[in-house]
Amino acid sequence: MTATDPALTALANGWAALSLLHGRIEAHVERALQAEHDLSVREYSLLDVLSRQHDGDGGHLQMKQVADAVVLSQSATTRLVTRLEDRGLLARYLCPTDRRGIYTDVSDAGLKLLEEARPTNDAALREALDVAARNPELAPLVEVVEGMRSSGAPARR
Repeated sequence: MTATDPALTALANGWAALSLLHGRIEAHVERALQAEHDLSVREYSLLDVLSRQHDGDGGHLQMKQVADAVVLSQSATTRLVTRLEDRGLLARYLCPTDRRGIYTDVSDAGLKLLEEARPTNDAALREALDVAARNPELAPLVEVVEGMRSSGAPARR
């Protein structure tokens, strides 16, 4: 295949559209969360992921699992956890069965902030998708996202 191959060009155009859609949505949601709750999208995502932990088998995430869930490196995730811990939104503790493991839980203050921020996140996401749906280049991707929601696929963020 060459650089002028139509299949590669279509693939590159599709990737560019997906990247554009993601960037626009993330920026819109970021502005809303910052303005209303002093939270970044990454902070909100981290609180959301950690709030879904449970005491059952495999219910607590290790830092690598958390990093994968919020799409950050382990070091960036650790810094993010530290920032939220400093704000009183998270607490770290040693794993009761493996003293080498450290887990992170959302504090009561973090749960309260997440509960307050969730409607803002959801409304900003809806607004960003509605705007993107009016763009002919992005509309097909919005349809796919909408289809995932209605098909029962898990909706994140």
